[in-house]
Amino acid sequence: MRTATQAIHAAAPARQPGAPLTPSLVAATSFHADPDAIGFSATELGEEAPPFYTRWGSPTISLLEQRLAALEGGEAALAFASGMAAATGLMLHRLSPGDHLLVSDVCYAGVAEFARDTLARYGVGVTAVNFSDISAVAAAIRPQTKLLHVETPANPILRLSDIAALAELAHRHGAELSVDSTMATPIATRPLALGADWVIHSLTKYICGHGDALGGAVIGRAGAIGALRKEALIHYGAAISPFAAWLILRGLETLPARMALHESNARAVAQYLEGHPRISRVYWPGLESHPQHELARRQMRNFSGMVSFVAEDDKALARQLAARMKVVSYAVSLGKTQSLLFHIPAEDILRSSFQLEGAQAEAYRAWTGSGTFRFSVGLEDPADLIADLEQALAG
Repeated sequence: MRTATQAIHAAAPARQPGAPLTPSLVAATSFHADPDAIGFSATELGEEAPPFYTRWGSPTISLLEQRLAALEGGEAALAFASGMAAATGLMLHRLSPGDHLLVSDVCYAGVAEFARDTLARYGVGVTAVNFSDISAVAAAIRPQTKLLHVETPANPILRLSDIAALAELAHRHGAELSVDSTMATPIATRPLALGADWVIHSLTKYICGHGDALGGAVIGRAGAIGALRKEALIHYGAAISPFAAWLILRGLETLPARMALHESNARAVAQYLEGHPRISRVYWPGLESHPQHELARRQMRNFSGMVSFVAEDDKALARQLAARMKVVSYAVSLGKTQSLLFHIPAEDILRSSFQLEGAQAEAYRAWTGSGTFRFSVGLEDPADLIADLEQALAG
């Protein structure tokens, strides 16, 4: 099946007269058990075990996992209660005291904080490095390095990293590569095909698409995902609810069509902003002016709906936009049908989440000035979005 068909039909149950066309929501927490098929302990959980307890899995969640694996070209997927649960579950599962993690110095704030504050407290060495600079990543690798973690495009500045080059580097040193592909989605990028070992998604964002369900997922090889399920899902407990999984399955069906419209709208908005006198820089991977546009063309089949831009007197402009915008909402998160814009001051995130200093802090400021406006371009008519920006930016 091609992508648009997979999003609707991958792993669908066999067709039978009277069977529902829409995936069923199975809200049960427990299931009839076969004493010869499964034991009371999760250590006895086999890959083909039937449903037993919803923290271990359920028919609704299983369908979501199989469909995600199909879209990413992976052998298996594991759904979690949130994107953060997926990322932290993977890192706690793969890293032990004495191991070393290389993490992108610009990535989702919660992941950056978890790596620096929590993993370090448990004896894992953590180094933040600019993953768009392969030589810098190579120089930071140690004999103890077990995992490289990158987000591309990176939140919030939309800096890109070369997945294939990072995968080759990681494997040469006996490490693994995990890729947070939330902003790209499997419609744009399939990291496993580029050599990555793990793909992470916050399903809350584009894959759900409606801003009404939290979820996360990790996709990879079947054996590795099975081991991840036994430890990071069953023992850590961050299981997705069947209702959230069902809502995300609904969103998944329209993901290819939505991403095409997100990209088209983002192109129109980015081109408008690039020509506005109050905007000094615009970053969108599909713009030729993006510093890594050639990498985007090689690595992405869709440039997504995320635009970031920089303006002088950005804090005052943030207040003005929040007060004046009528179509775009001043709000966090991304990937919804509605357009969302939020200002992230450089000094705030450098001090709090990233804690970058010296050359790394200067590199961040060189990219984004004193602050980033992160714009998740929605599915509204682009003419209405531009008209809203025009009146909100005036004066």
